[in-house]
Amino acid sequence: MSQPKVTKAIIAAAGFGTRFLPQTKAMPKEMLPLVDKPIIQVIVEELVGAGITDIVIVTGYHKRTIEDHFDHIGADLKNNLEEAGKKELLEATERISGLANFAYLRQKGPYGTGTPLLNAAHLIGDESFIYTFADDFVAAKPSRFVQMLAAQHERGGSVITCVRRDGDEDYKRYGYVDGKEITPGLIDMTTIVEKPGKENAPSDLASVSGYVFEPIMIYYLQKQRETYDPASGEFMIQEAMQKMIEDGQHIYGCEIQNGTYYDTGNPLEYLKTVFNFAMQRPDIGSDLTKYLKGKLQ
Repeated sequence: MSQPKVTKAIIAAAGFGTRFLPQTKAMPKEMLPLVDKPIIQVIVEELVGAGITDIVIVTGYHKRTIEDHFDHIGADLKNNLEEAGKKELLEATERISGLANFAYLRQKGPYGTGTPLLNAAHLIGDESFIYTFADDFVAAKPSRFVQMLAAQHERGGSVITCVRRDGDEDYKRYGYVDGKEITPGLIDMTTIVEKPGKENAPSDLASVSGYVFEPIMIYYLQKQRETYDPASGEFMIQEAMQKMIEDGQHIYGCEIQNGTYYDTGNPLEYLKTVFNFAMQRPDIGSDLTKYLKGKLQ
């Protein structure tokens, strides 16, 4: 049975970005550029391309720059671009504020991936929604959210982003899932384990970066919050997801096709992402590639 169209998304963007200090002392890590576009704008454009119209960004006290970026262009900058005859650049900059309807919330509550969802619950209501992060993503054609929403529209339930990751360190960084494959690249999950270590991982299929959740996910998080002990660690969504599965709720792991996973959460992976994006650019990619080859000789 087909499902109603998903139009809302939550982006978690409240982290401190400590691995990028001192750069992130004043600039949120989500605003670090991929050449000339902030990481969070790449995420927003991906959401909008999948049909999302309303985006809630859950931030911290030091994230005002994000709100400014998605606000209307300032008069001084607009006048400067107009006087310089930079019409295309002006249009591209003005387009940012019209990408979606934006709402901003300050994160309140324990650190962890579950808190932004509870903070934004009153803006979601009784609708399915996308939940994602602002420092890692999968670049794919069609986009990962288009692929995930297609699965959710056909089957209902919730759908999560999955990629194959089998490095020893990966099993300490990501959640891993297992289940029954029902179509190529889509599994009906039976297990999700956060950072299991390689010896305890149920598979090499990692859960990363994005989720399409039914609204019942909020109920499970609220129940989890009632018994949450701060001494146990961060308030994470995986516990609620596993409980949903055990109660008969369907969560599907969608292995994203034709995609590349980017994790910009640490300096090395961020630089890899920047170089990959830059080398794909028709205006600078060829020259940058030649330069890098020369440096490596």
